[in-house]
Amino acid sequence: MSVRAKKSGLSADIQKKLEAKYNLDQEKQCRAWIEEVLGEPLSDQEVGMHNFASCLKDGQVLCRLLNTLNGETLIKKINPQKMAFKQMENIEQFIKGCKVFGLKDGDIFQTADLYEVQNMSQVLLALFAVGTVAQNNGYQGPTIGCRMAKANPRNFSEEKMREGDTIIGQQMSCYKGATQAGMNI
Repeated sequence: MSVRAKKSGLSADIQKKLEAKYNLDQEKQCRAWIEEVLGEPLSDQEVGMHNFASCLKDGQVLCRLLNTLNGETLIKKINPQKMAFKQMENIEQFIKGCKVFGLKDGDIFQTADLYEVQNMSQVLLALFAVGTVAQNNGYQGPTIGCRMAKANPRNFSEEKMREGDTIIGQQMSCYKGATQAGMNI
């Protein structure tokens, strides 16, 4: 891990809130899902924010996960080297791949969130979003996250639409037609 000065004041308070948002149950779900999709165990089996970060820190697992979910190679070059900038490059490749895969910017974490363990709850949310988009893209393997809703447009006739105008609303029937008309504040 990188060496950072200890946070103080408002920054320390914000960091405590971010760490409090971290959910161990979500981590366990993500671990099980990643292991099932890749068909191999993660390097560190101990549960916890820093242990999970150490499993994903080099970015190789994330890149292989995205390639597997996509069905074809989305991330062409995965750096196996242990140098910090190469590991961060893998994470950055994963983030770019997520955008191509279909994730929205709000679902994606920043490199420092994972590499420096700044916001691991956002990393978990991103993994759940990857699982959701994978289902939507037609991935048939193990799933995580919720399924996205599909469009279900309704076509009502003009006559059916006019029938709605004849229905009296709940407020009108309960309050005998009372309105706020004429009230002065």
